[in-house]
Parts: sequence; C-alpha cells; structure tokens
Amino acid sequence: MPRRPRRWPRRLRGALIGVVWGALAIAVVLLWFLRDLPRPETALETVRRPSLTLLDRSGHPFAHFGDLVGDVMHLADLPPALANAVVATEDRRFWQHDGFDPIGLGRALLVDLRAGHVVQGGSTITQQVAKTLFLSNARTLRRKLQELLLTLWLERHFTKREILEIWLNRVYFGAGAWGVDAAARVYFNSSARRLELWQAAMLAGLPRAPSRFNPLVNQGAATARARDVLAAMVANGSLSAAEAARAAAAIRPATAAGGQAGWFADWAGEQARPLLAAGEDAVLRTTLDARLQQAVEARLAALLAGPGATADASEGAVVVLDAATGAVRAMAGGRQFAPGAFNRATLARRQPGSAFKPFIWLTALEHGSGPDDTVLDAPIRIGDWQPGDFEPHYLGTVTLEEALAQSANTAAVRLLLRSGGPAAAIATARRLGIVSRLPDEASLALGTGEVGLLELTAAYAPFFNGGLRVTPGGIAAISDGAGSRPVPSPAAVRVIPADEAAMMARMLEAVVARGTGRAAAVAGRLVGGKTGTTQDFRDAWFIGSASGVLVGVWLGNDDGTPMRGVAGGTLPARLFHEIILAIHPPA
Repeated sequence: MPRRPRRWPRRLRGALIGVVWGALAIAVVLLWFLRDLPRPETALETVRRPSLTLLDRSGHPFAHFGDLVGDVMHLADLPPALANAVVATEDRRFWQHDGFDPIGLGRALLVDLRAGHVVQGGSTITQQVAKTLFLSNARTLRRKLQELLLTLWLERHFTKREILEIWLNRVYFGAGAWGVDAAARVYFNSSARRLELWQAAMLAGLPRAPSRFNPLVNQGAATARARDVLAAMVANGSLSAAEAARAAAAIRPATAAGGQAGWFADWAGEQARPLLAAGEDAVLRTTLDARLQQAVEARLAALLAGPGATADASEGAVVVLDAATGAVRAMAGGRQFAPGAFNRATLARRQPGSAFKPFIWLTALEHGSGPDDTVLDAPIRIGDWQPGDFEPHYLGTVTLEEALAQSANTAAVRLLLRSGGPAAAIATARRLGIVSRLPDEASLALGTGEVGLLELTAAYAPFFNGGLRVTPGGIAAISDGAGSRPVPSPAAVRVIPADEAAMMARMLEAVVARGTGRAAAVAGRLVGGKTGTTQDFRDAWFIGSASGVLVGVWLGNDDGTPMRGVAGGTLPARLFHEIILAIHPPA
C-alpha cells in the first residue's frame, strides 16, 4: 500500500503566507495610526502665541498678554530644589525607569480607586514631554500609540537631564507662562535662577491644574498645593521634614510685578495693536507710574467701600495725566479689575453736569468777555425749560469768575446764549478734544451731553498748560522683531491763546479756593478744577490740576440710580485731594 504524501510542507507554506499577510496587515494598521506622527526633531521649536509684555515708566514689568516664554533654563542654572520638586510631584522614579513606570501607574491607579476619582496621573515626565511637544489631549488609541513611540524615541535620543530640561522649559504653568522662567517672572517677579524653596514647590504644583492652583487668583489653593509638594519631597527623600516645615512657613502671597494695573494694561495694549509687527513678541515701555497706580486703585476702592457705600455710590473711575504731554500716569476703570471688565475711564459715557461749564466760559472769553466782566444769575425761561441753580438762591449780577466758582447754572445759560449759542460752545469743546456727540441746545450749558472721563480730563489740559491740546497716550517705546524704537506722543497743538488759558486757569483756581471745589484744595499747591453733579445725584465729577498733573474723577452707579447727596464737590473732590497728596506727599 502506497504511503500518503506528507502534508506539513503545505501547512508550512500556509503558515508562512499567513504570517506575511498578518505582518502586512499590522504594518498597514501601524502606518494608518502613525501617518500624522509629528517629527521628533522639532522637540525644541517654540509653538505659541506671540507675547506682549508691558513695562512701567521705570522699566519694570507689570502685565503681559499672549504666551510668555522666559530664558531657556538648564538644570545647572536652576536651584536643585526645583528639579527635586518636579520629580517628587510628577514622576518619583524618573531617574530609574526607561520612559514608562508600571509601578507608578499602579500606585496612581490604586490612589484613584480609593478616592473614587482621578487624583494622580500615571504618566511619566517623558510621556508628558511627548504629549506636550507633539500631541493633543485626545484620548484615542492612535494618540496613545503615538505617545508610546515618541516616548521611546525621546528616551533613546536625550539624556534624563535633557528630558527634564525640556519639560521645565516647555510645560504650561498658567497665566500665559510657558516654561519655568516665564512662570517665575509672572508669579514672583523673579528669574527662575533665584527661586526660593517654597516658590519652587508652588511652581512644581502648577502644571497639574494651572488655573485652579494659580497663586494670583487662588492663594489658598496654591499654598495647599505647595505644601503637598513639600510633603512629596520629604517622602521622596529629597528634603527633610524640618526643611519642609520652614519652607511651608515662609510661603507668602504672590503678587504680579508692579501690581495688576489691569485697566491701564488693557487700554495700552489696544493702543499698541496697530503699531506691532505681526506674529512677533513685543515689549512696550509705557507711561504708567506703578506707585501712583497702586495709590489710585487703593484710594478709589477705600472710598467706595467706606463713604461711597454709605452714600449709595457703587462705582467710580480715575485717570491721571501729564498736563503738558497727555501721558497717562494711572488709570482705574472701576472699583475692582477683572479680565474683560468694563473700563469706565475710557468706555463709559455719562453727563458731566457743571464739569462741562469751562468750555462755555472759554467760549465767552473768545467772544470778548473777561473774568471780571459780569453776568446775571437769576431765573430764566427758554420755551418750556426753566433751569435753576443747585442752591435755592440766586447770586444776582456777579463776575464770570465768581459765577464759575459757585457753578451758577442760569449764568451759564446766559453766557452760552450771548456767546454764539450751542454751536459755538460745541466748536470750542471739539477744538479742545471732546469727540463725543453733544446736544445742539441750550441745556448743553449744564452738561447734558454725554462724555468719557479720559476724554474730558484731557480736554482740560489747555487750561493748565498754556493753551495746548494734548492726546492722551500710554506708550513710550516698543521693542519687537523690527527693533527698538520710541513712540512719540502726537505733537501738542495750540488751541487757546496763552492769555485766555491763563484767564481760564485763574477762574478754575477760584473754584477750589472759594467755590464748589474747596474740598480739593491741597496746602502749599496751586490747585484748579471744576466740580460736576447731574440731576438727582446720578453722576459726580471733579476734574482738576495741580503741579502739572491732571486728575479726573467720576463716581456713580452703572445703572444710573441716584446716589445720596454725592456732589462733585464732596467725595470726588476729596479723592482728587488724596491723589494729589499721593503724588506730592507733604514735606
């Protein structure tokens, strides 16, 4: 009987064919998963939004926009505590594993199961670098496979120290800060080279949840997180318990360099937008006086929290300008700044009341009147409208100077009518810098048009600088990809003859010396200005000058509800007085 042919060669051929097709299938699947794998050689390229850093007039940073990147840091440049804090917090076995840490992953999984939610992550620092540099946060099989291959590539092509340096220079620490040096400057106004132990711990705790642990926003959470990092360092053996305790006791509140000055920063940033090179990092040197800005914000907040609250005044705004140039030295657009907040100093439009009267008086001077000429303050009727004075009695025949000092309403209407009417007064206001829409009617004499605080304050400059109109500005110089260059202020333009400016200054000084603005007086300083109060105490203003500085103050409520007896000569004038004292403290 013939022997059957052996079948194993045919089975072997089938197996080999299966292996080949299986390998091809796996290769196709791998190619599909990895077809958009980024090039690892781009590891150190920076991909971020251009940054804009703002410096005050002394050269100190106080705000930034976009993504801020500091100096590239090597481990040798940094305090050893920073690397130890990062390793203890993010990857305890970083120096021992080959990119993946099954022990750390198991420990994190156990902690998460006990807590019932995600408390610890299992990713190593190398895996985080792979994700940070190349990948999105999408939780897909493709991304996990790409992370695996990139992690292996990083471990093969970089030393452990280099991987940790990449992490320190590229991880996001919140508040627009990429990298540890940028974070140190944002949160502590310091180079990362000079970080204290508690600061290193606070920064090391940020990447897990930058918004939640941001010390500028939530100091309590940031402090608790820093203490957790210090405890992890003790558990990891890189810090003694005594050292951790001393560092925890040394934790102090973080403050942004130069204070927030957010109102000014937002305004100056918008001013700079058309001047900047597209896609380039830039540094602006501004006109901000950081010390004065802090004083303005603090005094406005204190006034609104104290006497303002008692009088139902919930909001306010302040601007401080150089009368000769229009350079803005300080700006507060409300009682408390928040990103995107409405800036009442630049955006709000409110009736100025009697703070508009100087333009009526200037128009009268231009039509031949003088401060010692007279005007009647007595009842007057124009059609169905009968304006009255704030006080129940009338002054009778008085000089223009006295009528302005006492803010006589009917005298203002008479001056308007005998000096060319509303059209002439509007032309005067336009010439001095008022751009808001104004009513072409007799009530304009009492400030029934709506204007902005910055606009109105800058329009007072010619009264105090010899007759020159200025343009308010906040930028002194720009440094960007096109180099460093000054940003000159628009040239001051003469809009009032010097003698008329002197007459206006004299009458405005009388307002403070013996009129409605007496609360603004500062001993030893020549102060001039004008009060403004609208119907039912809905708005209260004081705009004035002392020693070459213009200060504008507005108080009121955003919804227009009346305050209780707050006139321009009360709280606004008092706030002006306090700000001038902050600029020129008594000897």
